[in-house]
Amino acid sequence: MSRLGRTSARARQVWRALRKNPYLERVEQARHRNEDPPPPEPPPVDDLEPDPEADPGIPRSLKVASSWAWRTLVIAAAVIGVLYLADILAVVVIPMLISLLLAAMLQPLVALLVRAHIPRSLAAAVVLVAGLGTVAGVLTYVINQFIEGVPELVANVQRGVQTIQTWAKEGPLHLEQAQIDNFFKQLSDSISNWLAADPTSAAETAGVTLGVALTTLTGLFLVLFTTFFFMRDGRRIWNFLIGMLPTAATEPMVRAGNASWRSLVSYVRATILVAVIDAVGIGAGLVLLKVPLAIPLAALVFLGAFVPIVGATVSGAVAVLVALVGDDWVTALIVLGLVLAVQQLEGNVLQPILMGRAVSIHPLAVVLAVGAGVVLAGIIGALIAVPLVAVLNAGVRQLRMKPSPPPTEEPAEESPQPVPSPRDQTDSRPTLGGRGFRCPQWRDQARTTADGHRNRRVTKNR
Repeated sequence: MSRLGRTSARARQVWRALRKNPYLERVEQARHRNEDPPPPEPPPVDDLEPDPEADPGIPRSLKVASSWAWRTLVIAAAVIGVLYLADILAVVVIPMLISLLLAAMLQPLVALLVRAHIPRSLAAAVVLVAGLGTVAGVLTYVINQFIEGVPELVANVQRGVQTIQTWAKEGPLHLEQAQIDNFFKQLSDSISNWLAADPTSAAETAGVTLGVALTTLTGLFLVLFTTFFFMRDGRRIWNFLIGMLPTAATEPMVRAGNASWRSLVSYVRATILVAVIDAVGIGAGLVLLKVPLAIPLAALVFLGAFVPIVGATVSGAVAVLVALVGDDWVTALIVLGLVLAVQQLEGNVLQPILMGRAVSIHPLAVVLAVGAGVVLAGIIGALIAVPLVAVLNAGVRQLRMKPSPPPTEEPAEESPQPVPSPRDQTDSRPTLGGRGFRCPQWRDQARTTADGHRNRRVTKNR
């Protein structure tokens, strides 16, 4: 065979080996397996069956509006039912919500003690007792300051009333003393008649007062016990509630619950820090201006900061009014400027930095939530309305987000195998000495040499 024929034969052998290479087949199969399947083709318009219930006389916009309307009515009925049950069980629901706020505030301290190898039950009890002691000490100090400042405030009010009487007589009104005395007498009689009551009304008032006292004590004990168990077994309680849901809803609810809890903790921490800064700033200004009841007013500012926007406005107005009655209008204007400056610092600097995106709620939503809370549950409703809206906002946003897919391990790439040559495929005989002589002349020479060495060893042994 000529050299050209041998080259052609080798080329054909190489081509057949490449076509039958198993490595290339595996690579091609893996490439087809990793490709996304093509989307199914939509059926043609002519094949779609018409809706048997469709009425050609009703426009589509009216159908969509009616669908939205009855679904909205169902949701509204469900919300009204929940609010009705909450009103009936207010003695239990309100302490539970307050306990959630307290647990969110005290949970970091419990976690700190647990990291210090203290049992969780003991850590929760220590934090709860320390919190009660702190609150009792602060209330005692504020009440004592209020009692000490009342006489000075009363004296200032009397001086203010006398100033008003003098201005009414000598000012542009030119009233007589008899007219002024008659006005104050009528005002005093009206207040006395409003406070006076017959024995039946007094008995009813005592009964109502006793009922309110018992309800308050019951709520206080529920708050204490619920806060303790929330701090100790909060995660276990949440896992138990999640376990009652269907399997498909477990993972989304876990994500929503974690996001809601982080939002609540961020809100409580930021609110406490803002309340402390407001109380210290306004209280220090009142003390420097020697306004009566400066410490009780600072405590009122601290409590009012837990009701965003509305609480700060009301507590600031009370401070300005006390400064006006207890001192003069110049002091009242200075206090007004101080309150406005602190509120601007709170709204434009502190809240955006401390709360951030975790509890970002529009001011209109805050005002509407506080108003709805006051209408539904009074002061307690105003206190828990904004945290409730923040929790729902965080949970709903988390439910709307698509969960990130778990990271998939990519299969390790196979190392490419060398393509066998035609000579390797044609010569399947074992090699001599592990060298693998492929040329026929070299192979015959190696065999002859090996046979000669073997014969010499046999002859020598003989």
